[in-house]
Amino acid sequence: MDLTISALWMALALFFITTVLTKIANGRITYDPVCTLPPPPEVRGIALLRLLPTLCTKGPEATMHDLYNKFGSIFTVSFIWKRITFLVGREASVIFFQGLESEVAQGDINEFTVPMFGQEIGFAVDYNTRMEQTRFLVESLRPAQLRSYVDPMLQEVEKYFAKWGEEGVVDLKHEFEELLMLISSRCLVGKEVREKMFGQFCKLFHEIEEGVNFASFMFPYIPIPVNRRRDRARIKLTEILSEVVRSRKSFKRVEEDVLQRFIDSTYKDGRATTIEEVSGMILALIFAGKHTSATTSTWTGACLLSHENFLDAALEEQKCIIGKYNDKIDYRILSEMGTLHNCIKEAARMHPALPTLVRQVKKNIIVRGKEGNEYAIPKGNILVNLVMVNGMLPHIYKDPEVFDPDRFRPVREEDKAGGKFSYTSFGGGRHACGGEAYAYMQIKIIFSHMLRNFELKLISSFPKPDWTKFMPEPKGKLMVSYKRFQLPSN
Repeated sequence: MDLTISALWMALALFFITTVLTKIANGRITYDPVCTLPPPPEVRGIALLRLLPTLCTKGPEATMHDLYNKFGSIFTVSFIWKRITFLVGREASVIFFQGLESEVAQGDINEFTVPMFGQEIGFAVDYNTRMEQTRFLVESLRPAQLRSYVDPMLQEVEKYFAKWGEEGVVDLKHEFEELLMLISSRCLVGKEVREKMFGQFCKLFHEIEEGVNFASFMFPYIPIPVNRRRDRARIKLTEILSEVVRSRKSFKRVEEDVLQRFIDSTYKDGRATTIEEVSGMILALIFAGKHTSATTSTWTGACLLSHENFLDAALEEQKCIIGKYNDKIDYRILSEMGTLHNCIKEAARMHPALPTLVRQVKKNIIVRGKEGNEYAIPKGNILVNLVMVNGMLPHIYKDPEVFDPDRFRPVREEDKAGGKFSYTSFGGGRHACGGEAYAYMQIKIIFSHMLRNFELKLISSFPKPDWTKFMPEPKGKLMVSYKRFQLPSN
């Protein structure tokens, strides 16, 4: 029953998405009369209705796999008068990840984020300004800056787990969400918010998160209660962050956090960032990072605790690191945790936090699939990169249904052997996730501490993806029993 409900929700989601994309499309679709290439195989009408049994019984992921197996790496689903072209595999993904903004764009599709973060950043501003703001984000998360975030992360992790008893049972999914918000408030927003107004900040931010739903995606500005709460929360959060910025400037206080780096950033023309821009960028960064890190952490925990051999390997690695460095952790030591890194990477391959990525075709393009066939994709089509299928391709990954972090070890390195865009769980190309290194770092710090200090056992069933969510996550709770201990160094 749960799977059927989830699948039906996904069907409704597709309906909503195609409806809103029709609203933003640039008129009726016309093929380039000069181009003689055919369009991709198309699913429409009765064939589309035939998908419903698979969707209802197996779910959206299995449905997409079936379509890929039947039609190949490029195919189109027509719904009413809107065409959505799905891309699978590295060959078909090149234009998606490397195409120019004039060819494939993010903008219109992400309009729902504008009332969440304000009119001064992201998809509310022109492309060049958005790219400069992206540069601010990337520069704030470079290795030189990441090193300064290790100690604050460690402090938050140690303080959080100190509240656990000698033994007990917890919902690990909830614990990760709470802890990652604490880390975000400390490393991204700063100690003023973390120490003085964390509870208020979290409550308001949660109201912004609630604004991410199918209705708000369709009509971002419709005055329904959830959107009104979202708008009020953004205004209050902007006021809080504005006060922090003004206080720092008044007292000439400089902190080691991302907020400070945004304050100090300047555009190419020499203009400094405004308080509204800084606030919007911080809210957008927390939103993007919290979801992906919490989801990836939960899947990593579920996978590790379900595979004793890799749990033992991760424990042995921590034991070796303790023996080598005692209890010291820094950026360089974290980089030596290759087994743990690969476990996180493998969980993200099998269960990507963003199972699909979406663009809009701005002018007629040509896409080539693994099979060697070339197709014409017309202006106005929606491009969907099926990340959840990319990571499960058997010609790239041996036994893709098996949790096997060793596939990323030197010599094997299946993702590199497969070629560029074989691994897309963190995006790629022009719009690769700028926070990937930050995400790995905080997740490794969390699991390193847990493995060193707790004996953990999964007592709930392995979760399934919750397709009723706008951004899917592990369904239900991840119940884990723990018993405190200290991992010996030998």
